[in-house]
Order: sequence, then structure tokens, then C-alpha cells
Amino acid sequence: MAQRLQIRKATMVDIPRIINLLHQVNMVHHQLRPDLFKPHTTKYNDKELAAMMETEQQPIFVFDDGTVSGYVFCQIQEVRDDLLLQDRKTLYIDDLCVDETARGKHIGRQLFDYVREYALTIGCHAITLNVWEGNDTALRFYQNIGMQVQKTSMELKLNELHIKTK
Repeated sequence: MAQRLQIRKATMVDIPRIINLLHQVNMVHHQLRPDLFKPHTTKYNDKELAAMMETEQQPIFVFDDGTVSGYVFCQIQEVRDDLLLQDRKTLYIDDLCVDETARGKHIGRQLFDYVREYALTIGCHAITLNVWEGNDTALRFYQNIGMQVQKTSMELKLNELHIKTK
């Protein structure tokens, strides 16, 4: 009998597998920006993941095909009665990962589509996320599903500037 594929909210049982996937994401970022990201670590630990799973403001969804082959970490962000900004509810994708051995099977697209439907059902105006410069695969993926640049974050590496001006 074929295993039923499903996207569901993560549970405590999923934490070890999510930690493994977080290591994969970290190494992508470390290879891209070793000046920022330490190797062989994770963005969250077991305790932080457990706390996130307890709140409705930070849902984590997993793609379960007999094992957790991908996840998406979400944060519900709301602006209310701000002096400058319009009232707005946004779903921020903090992290989306598909296991490196399962890529190319449209799991990322399925996770994103699921989150889009979820965001609509809870009244969000938009979905936002960040992509590191140089992560061209992720950038193309998000562009192909219709995302557009909202703002650009820039940096000036002072160490490199100092070396170039000497």
C-alpha cells in the first residue's frame, strides 16, 4: 500500500527530524556566507522548537511522506494602530526546507501552496520571507511561485572596505 502524503502541523515527535533538516539549511547558509553563519549548528534547538509548537503565532508545518521530508516555519505578524503603517496581518515564512535527497519532487511547492491557503483562512494580507543574496536556487523558486521583491536589505562590509582603501 502506498504511503499517504500529507502536510500537517508539526508535533514533538517531529523535532529530531526537523533538527536534521535545520542542519541542512544551516550548511547552505554557512557555505554561502561563512562570515555570518557558523557551521554544524541550527537556528533553533529542541526546547525552542517545542515552545514554537505550543503557540498559534508560530505554526510549523511538515511534509510527511512516511518521514518528514520538508518543513515550513511561519510567524503571524500584525500591525495595528501604527502611526505610519496600515493595519495589516502577514504570514512571514521564517524558514522553508526540503530534504536534500527529496528535492525536485515539488515538496517545496506543496508546502508553499498549503501555507498560502492557511494564510488566506486566517485573514492575512500577504506572505513575506527573506532570501539571502547568492541563494539563487531559493530566489528562483520563490520568483516562480509569484513572489516579488518588497524591499532590499544592504550591507557594507567594513573589513573589506578597509582593506581596499589601504
